[in-house]
Amino acid sequence: MAQFYSPNRRVTTRQTITVTATDLDVFGQGVAHHNGKAIFVSGLLPGEQAEVTLSEDKRHYAKGRVKRLLTTSEQRITPACPHFSVCGGCQQQHASVALQQSSKAEALLHLMARETGINVEPAAVIADQPYGYRRRAKLGLQIACAKAGAKNMPTLGKIPKKTAQTSATLVMGFRQEGSNSLVNVTRCPVLRPELEQLLVPLHHCLSRLNAVNRLGHVELVLADNGPVVVLRHLDPLDDADRQHLLDFARQHQLALFLAADSDELEKLCGEAPFYQIDGVDLYFSPRDFIQVNAAVNQKMVAQALTWLDIQPQDRVLDLFCGMGNFTLPMAKRAKQVVGIEGVATLVANGQDNAKRNHLSHVSFFHENLEDDVSRQPWAVQGFDKVLLDPARAGAAGVMAHIIKLDPRRVVYVSCNPTTLARDSKILLAAGYRLAEVRMLDMFPHTGHLESMALFINQSGA
Repeated sequence: MAQFYSPNRRVTTRQTITVTATDLDVFGQGVAHHNGKAIFVSGLLPGEQAEVTLSEDKRHYAKGRVKRLLTTSEQRITPACPHFSVCGGCQQQHASVALQQSSKAEALLHLMARETGINVEPAAVIADQPYGYRRRAKLGLQIACAKAGAKNMPTLGKIPKKTAQTSATLVMGFRQEGSNSLVNVTRCPVLRPELEQLLVPLHHCLSRLNAVNRLGHVELVLADNGPVVVLRHLDPLDDADRQHLLDFARQHQLALFLAADSDELEKLCGEAPFYQIDGVDLYFSPRDFIQVNAAVNQKMVAQALTWLDIQPQDRVLDLFCGMGNFTLPMAKRAKQVVGIEGVATLVANGQDNAKRNHLSHVSFFHENLEDDVSRQPWAVQGFDKVLLDPARAGAAGVMAHIIKLDPRRVVYVSCNPTTLARDSKILLAAGYRLAEVRMLDMFPHTGHLESMALFINQSGA
């Protein structure tokens, strides 16, 4: 069974041992045992035996890397990405999708059973295509400098003044595993094809800018009405650079936004981006949070609607609602829906999208759900059903109030199984039944474990 650990003190060692992995943890590491200690081995799959060099050796566990693979699992596959094992974005492309999903699903149910004492029947994983799924990515931009004729690899950092003895190359990509250095990415099979095909021409475009050494990062987003590029630049762009970027955007039929600082965006060209969910158009700012995996998001929302079993007379509460990914589809079915969100821009977008879609029986509140929610205006209302989709920290601040509301059904969408298990215990102690738990394969090939759970009020109220 997959195991979770929390590293503290780092101890390095060069000891080499021979182990056989029995499980795969959610981070794509093989789990083996040696002298009664768990060994987490990057790149090793269940059933495989290998000579392993330990990189960390602690009292209760150790970490290592494969020095020599002695046997090979049938679940081992050839990674689709040429940057795999160097780029830190994916950890599990060497494992079959079936193994990835089963390992995460088993880890989720094991954790829930251990923490709550409830054994839930395994359910089908909510998944879609394992490649070409990411509709959003943020790529770093750095300058690699090298002296002319030097044999060593270029070093990354701030570009010096150009001289005859130095050359500079723009590096655009994701961070290496355990490093701040970037991998120059020319392919990324987990990106939506519309975004992946922009990588090489975008790199070429940015490399030609006069301000190439004063760029921060670039964000790619695929909206339903086309690609979006957001360029963070540290100094004002001159007219030539702005024209060059505008020509690139028009050539590739994309919306282009400039970010001179972390708060403001300037639209250089293109339409406002939107995506559709359950027949509702959700317009958003390129920097707003949206679910990265559009196909799994569609299935997740559909599952939540099914579990909630919303009736025309129901009043539904959506906590941590964002700009209405669940709220607005629910508003098509319920008598009244109330969404609560802590980010003001998302609340404004939710209100605007409700108007755009002619949904009048929905309201949004901008509130911090870590404060005393009993003092917030929405808290005096009654609700039949509740959905919550908190961040990794979970929803400890609102669980007691959910119990007070006494809804018939609660759907909890989680990006952290540890806080899901913690918050679940509060519902269970109040008499709710954990009816279903499903793993969401929102981020194939990575260590992210997302899930959703249905709780039913056993009082039948």
